[in-house]
Amino acid sequence: MDKFTTLTGVAAPLRMINIDTDRIIPKQFLKTIKRTGLGEFLFNDLRYNPDGSEVDEFVLNRPPYRHAQIVIAGRNFGCGSSREHAPWALLDFGITCIIAPSFADIFYNNCFKNGLLPISLSEEQVHKLLDAADAGSNENFTIDLNAQRVTDPNGEIFEFKIDPFRKHCLFNGLDDIGLTLGKAAIIEAFEQKRSVQNPWLKLGP
Repeated sequence: MDKFTTLTGVAAPLRMINIDTDRIIPKQFLKTIKRTGLGEFLFNDLRYNPDGSEVDEFVLNRPPYRHAQIVIAGRNFGCGSSREHAPWALLDFGITCIIAPSFADIFYNNCFKNGLLPISLSEEQVHKLLDAADAGSNENFTIDLNAQRVTDPNGEIFEFKIDPFRKHCLFNGLDDIGLTLGKAAIIEAFEQKRSVQNPWLKLGP
């Protein structure tokens, strides 16, 4: 998992509430277990017409938001059915941070497990950031995980809270596997001790 330290990039304003996981990545694209290739289908039903052409007015189809790395949206982002493909699709598109007043619990947890930073701010703060993002310029937002700050293109700073353990994992690029591997020496020592004390439990030939 990639480390998340500081991100500077364009933010796409998505003025919608209750964006569910089927909106983020529709069910017909869940057949793969690969984390790549899903960005093409991110917000598929919002980005494309039935004939496959782009919906011109959808934010991610407009410059400069085509290359957005941040999405600012309404409350209850990621609600609906549980699917890890949702953060996979966002990451594959290039989005590594979502800012919203609130998130669905399962989606929120899945974000951290995949290196995506969900930031919860007040409704008033999010509306300010939406307005700043909606200006349509190429000016960037900056996300500083260490300082726990969002800085908008006007220089206004918004502080956010994050669980210290989740912050540590994101900052160091540690998913569940990475955390386990970090304890490899302790695990190996335990298994060696166990094989001596309980040789009948030894696995393998």
